[in-house]
Amino acid sequence: MPLIRVGGELAYLTAAPVRAEVDRVLADAPRAIVLDFADLVFIDSSGLGVIVHAWREGQEVGTTLRLRAVPRFLATILDITGVAALLDRPLPATRTLGPSSQQSAASA
Repeated sequence: MPLIRVGGELAYLTAAPVRAEVDRVLADAPRAIVLDFADLVFIDSSGLGVIVHAWREGQEVGTTLRLRAVPRFLATILDITGVAALLDRPLPATRTLGPSSQQSAASA
């Protein structure tokens, strides 16, 4: 299971490389990826966006997102913003696209 360690500050200036690494790992559509926040000291809305991006893109390829070593401040932010509930949503059992099925363009 791929592991991405996220340390220091996950903010506007540092979010792009983490997002790029998430995209690189998801290109192989693993069953799950782990974001490890053991060394995280700060996160802003850009960093939170990386987590949501990882979840959303993971949903598209059938990959579960797992968070590890979540500091208390991040857990609080995830709860307050509703991202914790978003991350708890299960993956769809199957995704069938074709003439008889339509997929909504709305996103979570």
